[in-house]
Amino acid sequence: MVCKLTPSAPRLILFAGHAGTGKSTLAKKALPLIIEKTGEDFFFLDKDTVYGTFSAHVMGLTTQNPNDRDSPFYLENLRDWEYKGLIDIARENLLLGVNVILIGPFSKEIQSGKMFDAQKLGVPALTSIQVAWIDLEEREAKKRMEVRADPRDEWKLAHWEQYAKRRTEPPSHLSLHRFDNFVLNEAAFEKLIDDLIQ
Repeated sequence: MVCKLTPSAPRLILFAGHAGTGKSTLAKKALPLIIEKTGEDFFFLDKDTVYGTFSAHVMGLTTQNPNDRDSPFYLENLRDWEYKGLIDIARENLLLGVNVILIGPFSKEIQSGKMFDAQKLGVPALTSIQVAWIDLEEREAKKRMEVRADPRDEWKLAHWEQYAKRRTEPPSHLSLHRFDNFVLNEAAFEKLIDDLIQ
């Protein structure tokens, strides 16, 4: 298969939001639709896939708990380095003209405005940056996390009140498109895709 590159104006599409909102599931559902509508290929980059095993190993060595992925120790010593690595990988692809779909919470980077700024990200100036912020009410997100029983959610569920304080609202921005994932609305999802590839 020949990759269809867009060196002058690559796309960076981010699926972001808090834990348990369905970011990865929606991104995987969106990928073939985005490819079909744009006629372009995309590099799919999910934070949990890239750093899940590595961070579990590091946390096992340091705190003896490989699932300790939201404690103060993790946030201070690993969190920002994971995100820097993800952005570095995305940047390398975008500089090569390869479109990127990036999945992760990215709440701090979105709050600061960094994710909307091509210069701060070090990506080509003409990069189209669009963010799908996946919304899900707190109680439903907790319920889904309990059902999926992912060991990486153990700290969040055991310290829910502390974790919930980090569930901040994203800033308003023309490139940020909110999507309520309580019940999948196909028409709303189609509009989200159209907004992301505008």
